[in-house]
Amino acid sequence: MQFDAVLIDPRRAAMVAAGYWRDEILLEYLERWSTKTPNKEAIISFNSQTGKERRITYGELSHLADRIALALVDLGVARGDVVSFQLPNWWEFNALHLACLKIGAVSNPLMPFFRQRELSFMLDFAATKILVIPETFRGHHYPSMIDDIRDDLPKLEQVLVVGGLGDDAFETHMLERQREQAADALQGRAAQPDDVVQLLYTSGTTGEPKGVMHTSNTLLYNLVHFTERLGLGQDDVIHMPSPLAHQLGFMYGLMMPVMLGATVVLQDAFTAEKMAE
Repeated sequence: MQFDAVLIDPRRAAMVAAGYWRDEILLEYLERWSTKTPNKEAIISFNSQTGKERRITYGELSHLADRIALALVDLGVARGDVVSFQLPNWWEFNALHLACLKIGAVSNPLMPFFRQRELSFMLDFAATKILVIPETFRGHHYPSMIDDIRDDLPKLEQVLVVGGLGDDAFETHMLERQREQAADALQGRAAQPDDVVQLLYTSGTTGEPKGVMHTSNTLLYNLVHFTERLGLGQDDVIHMPSPLAHQLGFMYGLMMPVMLGATVVLQDAFTAEKMAE
């Protein structure tokens, strides 16, 4: 899919001159912390479906993003292609976006509660090439849902299932297969500061959802001033219960911790019973 962020030269020049756009991408921060503090925990993730906790350091997160990026390249994902992921707040979500940045692909986060009607429109409109979903979450079986609409999505080439089985399993395809390419195969592929890196749909309350495009400059600009005003830094621990597929969760639960070199604790589900214990 071809994206045009429509960045008018005078507007861009004004944002850079004011110091709002710093022409950075999130990968620069990931490289900084994976080099300086490789053993520091970047993500603490709990999967309520399996009952398993996963703790990932900055060194491991960088390695995982490389592996996933190479797997996406093997699947034919190129610069500007859309990778959609309808995942709860699991570490795979964070690693997928970082992997997309490494190859100039566009991340399209999708809320876990979307069903056939919303997904048929969103995946088709985005010309989604790769979709990543959970096997089950909150009692819903996602592969069956996608099977219902697969015939309506001719541009969708591959569906990968976190917690799935067989060749379509995210774990098998993205993490366990041995690949001949080294990380240097990713050189020159990374997104640039004004490239569209995120396609996020509006709620669609007054019509069909609108696909809003964001670049690294537009996203990071918000975080720089937010963290400075609150005095946040590397030693902070960030709790994120808001869905990562919502802009609040995406920016402050995925991007901000990496920018700060901090640790994020991801919460994938909320139950009143648990909170009362």
